Amino acid sequence: MGTALAALGIGLLVHPLIGSGTAGGSPQVWGALAAGVVVLAAFGFHQHRRGARGCDALIEAGLFRGRGLPAALAAAVLFFAVVNGLTMVVVLQLQLGPHTDVLSTGLTLLPWSCAMAVSSWIAGTRLVPRYGSRVRCAGLTALLLGTLAALVAYGSGPATSYPWPLLAAPADFGSGQGLFAVPFFTTALHRVRSHETGSAAGLLNVAQQLGGTLGTALLGTIFLHTAADGPSEPARAALNGARHAFWVSVGLIAATGVAAALLHAASRSNRGRRTEEGD
Repeated sequence: MGTALAALGIGLLVHPLIGSGTAGGSPQVWGALAAGVVVLAAFGFHQHRRGARGCDALIEAGLFRGRGLPAALAAAVLFFAVVNGLTMVVVLQLQLGPHTDVLSTGLTLLPWSCAMAVSSWIAGTRLVPRYGSRVRCAGLTALLLGTLAALVAYGSGPATSYPWPLLAAPADFGSGQGLFAVPFFTTALHRVRSHETGSAAGLLNVAQQLGGTLGTALLGTIFLHTAADGPSEPARAALNGARHAFWVSVGLIAATGVAAALLHAASRSNRGRRTEEGD
């Protein structure tokens, strides 16, 4: 029952964003989104009741007694919504705007993958052991700088040509993703007790996948709807859609920073309680 409620609730949230077409604000879309929220609330109630009765549950109820894991889940959804959604927007703009071929579009994202691999390795081996969770701030800053750099790139040069300044942005995206993800998951799971580790890791994985799905649906929909309502010239319309999607991403990055700050505060509070208990 828990699995069925979770799958139904997430489906009701995601499907209207993907399948809304031109009816983005129709009553059916808002009704499905509201129904998704209600079903997920029923899922939470169902899990709480099973835990109270001593029955097995998908989620350990004790994980939500503090602010740490809820903040971590919110940060995961927001962060991966940005990085997955931006990938979709960059690809759509290059292929629908200047009509860049598939190979060149894929190579545009190559600096993203390379920078993420290098920054993850450096963060895990050097930066996190020395600076701890402060590395997350560097990651979000790099992601924000990449987003702003892309907005500058989209504002320079003709809409019908390949935006060469855009190549600097994917490297910032990848660096930000690597620098943020390593200390984030370390901090999110550090406070979890041993019998809650499986449930917490599963929830973080679900939040990551849900964030990526919602980001692709949300930013992709913003791009397509804005482009459809923009200039009649396809290249300029694609550029207009990309700008709107990237400005929304700036807001999502700011919200991620707030959630990460709440996680940091909860982690410090938890460490303080443990110290007092040890004394």
